[in-house]
Amino acid sequence: MVQDKKKAVFRLLTSTSEAPGNLDISDTAREHEPDNFFRHVTSLSASKIADGLIDPKLVLSWLLTALGAPAGLLGLLVPIREAGALFPQMFTAGALRQFKHRKWAWAGGALIEGVAAMAMGLTAFMLTGAAAGWAILAALAVLALARSVCSVTYKDVLGKTIAKSRRGTATGTAGTIGAGAVLAYGVLLAFAGEDRLALVTGGLVLAGVLWVAAAIVFASLTEEASAPETSSSPVRRLAEDFGLLARDAQLRRFILVRALLTSTALAPPFMVALGTQTDTARNMFGGLGLLVVASASAGLLSSYVWGRLADRSSRKVLILTGLSGALALFGTLGLNAAGLLAANAGLPVMIFILMIAYQGVRLGRSTHLVDMATAETRAAYTALSNTIIGTVLILGGGFSLVASFAGLTAVIAILGVMSAVAALFALGLDEVQSG
Repeated sequence: MVQDKKKAVFRLLTSTSEAPGNLDISDTAREHEPDNFFRHVTSLSASKIADGLIDPKLVLSWLLTALGAPAGLLGLLVPIREAGALFPQMFTAGALRQFKHRKWAWAGGALIEGVAAMAMGLTAFMLTGAAAGWAILAALAVLALARSVCSVTYKDVLGKTIAKSRRGTATGTAGTIGAGAVLAYGVLLAFAGEDRLALVTGGLVLAGVLWVAAAIVFASLTEEASAPETSSSPVRRLAEDFGLLARDAQLRRFILVRALLTSTALAPPFMVALGTQTDTARNMFGGLGLLVVASASAGLLSSYVWGRLADRSSRKVLILTGLSGALALFGTLGLNAAGLLAANAGLPVMIFILMIAYQGVRLGRSTHLVDMATAETRAAYTALSNTIIGTVLILGGGFSLVASFAGLTAVIAILGVMSAVAALFALGLDEVQSG
């Protein structure tokens, strides 16, 4: 009875019948797909909620300030989080490919993320000043390294357990659930008043619990064994993986598009800085809850839709997100020139549009990568693209220098051009869902 209801909900969410259709998974995986689908949604939802509770750009930067940590440490939060999660993948992917069941690597990584998040919460309870800042940065570095393991292995497990036409739906559904929970958290932050520090600290501990729960659920996936790949030295593996760029023109184009679309991740702080240059605007928009609410609202309203669209054409999703990002960024410049950015809902609306684009980028590039790769190349494609994007994000820190010399509007204009050019290059991507 329960199993029948689960299958009915599965068919409702994925708009699928029992017919095999355009599936690229084994008969055994197809048999367990409904159960695996909900385990993916559950574990990924918990992980996404936890991500929102410890958001380095917003929550941790506010927390370090509240704890009296040196201002210089704030600039290390995002680089540690992004570089730590992306750079190691090129060097760890080879070892992770030796796992027959790669769900255990993801579960182990999520468990370590949970411990690291709890350590941040404990730090906020016990320490202040520079000691608190450095301790939180250390815990964030551990969390980021654990995340790199999860990132390498997740797409591989997803590709083995969920059919091509339903992967975006699984991740999109989880994104919607996660965004709804983070939205509620953002509203609480906006009205928390003097209790905000306790709420943020408790949120870090809750994030740890959620990652532990995600690890337990993910470990229960029914995953068929993969054939371990021949082991080689990290240097040789690095050369082999970069050799993929020379042989695969579509991979080169995809990574270029993804690199240009980092504009949607880099832009929010500059937009907020531009829109909060006056005391009136700062009082209106400067609270901790603003970007949390805007980002979560965008995710809540768009994640499932982006996921469904990605299952049909991840190429078109990447085109649309590039155009949407350009609209938000050039719209920000237009409103600022007209003196309307800090008035009424100008800034929140532009951030909301950009966050919709950002959610689409995350779902579109994830689905496109999984579907363009084969079972043999998926882990290598993931590690290679993430390592390159990690480099791009680190270089993106240079936009702070551009802002210092040329101003915020110049940075936003450059990022807007990047988004528009990304849409242009995405036109040349293959329709991998129809292959």
